[in-house]
Amino acid sequence: MARFVVPDVSLKDSFLAAMAEFAAEGRTGDGSGLGRDLDEWTGRWESDEGFAEYVAARVAERDTVVDEDWVLNTNLWWVDEKGYIGRMSVRHELNAWLREVGGHIGYDVRRSRRREGHATAMLAAALPVARALGIDRALVTCDVGNVGSRVVIERNGGVPAGERDGKLRFWVPTGPAAGS
Repeated sequence: MARFVVPDVSLKDSFLAAMAEFAAEGRTGDGSGLGRDLDEWTGRWESDEGFAEYVAARVAERDTVVDEDWVLNTNLWWVDEKGYIGRMSVRHELNAWLREVGGHIGYDVRRSRRREGHATAMLAAALPVARALGIDRALVTCDVGNVGSRVVIERNGGVPAGERDGKLRFWVPTGPAAGS
């Protein structure tokens, strides 16, 4: 059964295979956190030392803002007995860019594991994480043409909140509604 884990060096082989899948679909240079990681770490994370450094950097983002354009961020990896499936980022707050198009929660599922229900399960499992951070409703966005992601958000209770810069915006409750 799939579950969240804190990024871990023991997942190196399946993680790197997943990153190769993301790179093959053109995610390098796409402006996302995943694209940033591909740009900055490809050529470094292949060594044991480089991968350990990468994992430590992702874990540290809960307590340290790595760039003035970023916020504190809890990174979790979705794994099962076969290894790395995808990742979830829960941003602890919204800066101006996240408020407009990025949102509180972002997720990626490797191509070879899509259409198995992982994104829906990941978002459902991330909502209590956001709730524990004091986020009562999470802003979650997706590209206008990404029907699969839109369905994932709606299945998790997402309420449409318009469109900005090519992104559909949804507010998703992170816990039971008040009074229920």
